[in-house]
Amino acid sequence: MARLRGRPWKQSGHSGEGPRPSRGRRGRQRRGPRPSWPRRLWNAARGRSVAGQMFVLQALIVLVLVVAAVVAMLIQARDDRFQAARDRSLAAAEAFAHSPGLVETLRGPDPSAELQPRTEAARMLGGVDFIVVMNREGIRYTHPRPELIGKRFVGTIEPSLSGRITVERVSGPLGQEVQVVVPVTDARGRIVALVSAGVRVSEVSSAFERQLPVVLGVSAAALALATAGTALVTRRLRRQTHGLGPSEMTRMYEHHDAVLHSVREGVLIVSGDGRVLLANDEARRLLGLPPDSEGARVADLGLDPRIAELLASRRAATDEVVPVQDLLLAVNNRPTDRAGGPPGSVATLRDSTELRALAGKAEAAQGRLRLLYEASVRVGTTLDVQRTADELTQVSVPGFADTATVDLAEAVLRGEEPRPATGQEAPQLRRISLTGAHGTHPLYRPGDLVTFAAPTPQATGFTGGEPVLVRDMRTSDGWRTQGAERSQDVLDHGYRSMITVPLKARGVLMGIVNYWRTAEGEPFEEEDLSLAEELAARAAVCIDNARRFTREHEMAVTLQRSLLPRALPEQNALDIAYRYLPAQSGVGGDWFDVIPLPGARVALVVGDVVGHGMHAAATMGRLRTAVQNFSSLDLPPDELLGLLDELIARIDQENTAAGIETALAGATCVYAIYDPASGLCQLARAGHPMPAVVRPDGSVDFPDIPVGPPLGVGNLPFEAAELHLPEGSSLVLYTDGLIEDRSRDIDVGMEMLRAALSRPGLSPEDSCEAVLRALLPARPGDDIALLVARTRVLAADQAVSWQVPPEPAAVAGARAELARHLVEWGLPDAVFTAELILSELITNGIRYASGPIGIRLLRDRSLICEVSDTSSTSPHLRSAAAEDEGGRGLFLISQLAERWGTRYTPEGKVIWAELPLS
Repeated sequence: MARLRGRPWKQSGHSGEGPRPSRGRRGRQRRGPRPSWPRRLWNAARGRSVAGQMFVLQALIVLVLVVAAVVAMLIQARDDRFQAARDRSLAAAEAFAHSPGLVETLRGPDPSAELQPRTEAARMLGGVDFIVVMNREGIRYTHPRPELIGKRFVGTIEPSLSGRITVERVSGPLGQEVQVVVPVTDARGRIVALVSAGVRVSEVSSAFERQLPVVLGVSAAALALATAGTALVTRRLRRQTHGLGPSEMTRMYEHHDAVLHSVREGVLIVSGDGRVLLANDEARRLLGLPPDSEGARVADLGLDPRIAELLASRRAATDEVVPVQDLLLAVNNRPTDRAGGPPGSVATLRDSTELRALAGKAEAAQGRLRLLYEASVRVGTTLDVQRTADELTQVSVPGFADTATVDLAEAVLRGEEPRPATGQEAPQLRRISLTGAHGTHPLYRPGDLVTFAAPTPQATGFTGGEPVLVRDMRTSDGWRTQGAERSQDVLDHGYRSMITVPLKARGVLMGIVNYWRTAEGEPFEEEDLSLAEELAARAAVCIDNARRFTREHEMAVTLQRSLLPRALPEQNALDIAYRYLPAQSGVGGDWFDVIPLPGARVALVVGDVVGHGMHAAATMGRLRTAVQNFSSLDLPPDELLGLLDELIARIDQENTAAGIETALAGATCVYAIYDPASGLCQLARAGHPMPAVVRPDGSVDFPDIPVGPPLGVGNLPFEAAELHLPEGSSLVLYTDGLIEDRSRDIDVGMEMLRAALSRPGLSPEDSCEAVLRALLPARPGDDIALLVARTRVLAADQAVSWQVPPEPAAVAGARAELARHLVEWGLPDAVFTAELILSELITNGIRYASGPIGIRLLRDRSLICEVSDTSSTSPHLRSAAAEDEGGRGLFLISQLAERWGTRYTPEGKVIWAELPLS
């Protein structure tokens, strides 16, 4: 208790009457020596003072803790000694039993002579009393006392003869001992002898001797602190409890009573038998208690059953809200007998009616903010109109409405802007999302095309661009114009209130969102319109973004498909199937092409431009056109890729100079040329995935084609490789979108591709289906181009070749040989034209080249005549004047042949011409 100002202190133990004696006078009146501190503490404890009882209790606790600690240390020390003795003996026995050369020594003529000094040395080093080596019968080879060598070992050895370790406690004349028996095994694992080691427990030291002084010192310190603390508390208590008189105690009671009855919080004390012991003025006002309520039972006061049960139950409660008449009371109740006090409880009562109302409004506002936050996070996660509408309805139910629907104009679903609606027009909208209605319900289903009548809230909200609230659908007639029978079904299903909000963003009115509440919840109010508009506004922006993306995506896809092959060219070298799938997130620059080449050959190309969007699609078209133009030059794959690399670098430089932000970063490509006459395929790739080759037996491998850098990265050379593909093999070219995915590694994709192709007898169409079924992700993040080509080989009677010497006289023989083969092939009508073309080609070779001249005839979709020589000079078509002697040969060839041209080989060149078979 606090000391009252102006009141002198009373002497400890004094009755409080009369003046306090001075220090000198008190010294003269002292009789006998002053009692010592222990005596004074004992007198205080004997007098049942609080300080004395505390001291006695603390001393007993310290004593009990000391005794318990000493006993525990003794037990632990005993166990530690036995454990240490066991570990030391086991370590010595194990170490000696596994020492090198022990088995050989045991098999010697005199094991004792060799082992006795070794065991004694090991015993001294290991700190054990003995190390004994014995045979399987227990006869000792060694012992610290030599007279015991040759006698039987005293102890248990049978478990060790079975390969186990035996540990024993033995009581000998010197006290407790621990001995261990360990088996000795040879290289084959057979037990040939036993080793025993032991030590006296008394020889093993423990930490008890070191810890006991510490424990005793700490105990003495604790007892000293307890004594000092008790003395201090005794002095303080003597001063504070005996310094107040009756008037001061009365005054203190009056102060407490004034505070108790003036606070704005009710205080109620209830006894253990349910009677009111104390109730302040605020408690009487809040509970409506009568003046004579103190002493009455709580159950007899006529209180509300819930508050009466809480006050009489003595259970703990914290800010429990209990309705009492028109008030909401926050009740805190605590039992008084927890710390040994009298049975009963004390309760505090606080009026929280206004606070509860404010909290309800704050909770509602917080709920709306939480809903808006969830909408900002969950709505618009994708650039898909359907998915965005579903996210809007899902976030609105059940936090804001019981059912939510979204209706959009047809043009929005196509990515277009809907035309403005007029006030007299009935809008026609497509329902694309519905959440909250289950089973059979009267609302329009997703996918239904609905024409809303002009007076309905849906039509009014869509044409007017303002939200419409129908607080009570039972008393409103506007929404019933959609159909009397359907409207009654809606009411029968329990719907009672609705809000229609237009979906408008950037001045474009796209559709409406409808919120419905049933009779089980509160109807919509005016304050709900702001939340509905905010939800719709956020979703409208996301839907408009998705609409714009849909439009741009469709434009890019249309552009890309227009730049890709419309149909495959006719050729007999390969059986080809292809698949092209644009990415859903954005059109990329993947492309493929099949290009017929002279000599019945076919070129295959698959490429991928880095990036997405219109720029990538346009660049892809330029590259595809360039590949077709370069292939007309009949270049090898590595040289063609080199020209493409220069083209992309030039395009990138042009874009950079023009300030175009979307500068080209590069492309990957694989280019292959297949010759059906030889079954050889030349390939080169620039940063592109490895092609797959499916053999006729169904085995799949990925040939290690040298890979060059991506196109446009640097002026590095490309290298081509040559493969022999038996007839019926399949060459599979693809882009990285097929094998790469966020959920798997690229190596996993390659193995999945191998597994999908590893089935013999699959046609190219079946191979495409199997590959897409195994590897196509649910939502492709990149374009996928797949080209499967199964090889064919020209029959032996479809090709013939021979050589002629570079002499003018050889021309006639070559013409005769040509005529003979054409007659055998059933082409007599083509003999005259073919002879004329062959004569001109051989004559040109004789005139400008040296060495033998090769002739090859191929019968495919056309008749192909090829003449090869060792010259690298290409002939040029020119217009000869009337007086010129030459220059008319190639002109005749160009007029008689469908196509003609030149291609270069490592040995020289080949001039070819194609004639129709009919």
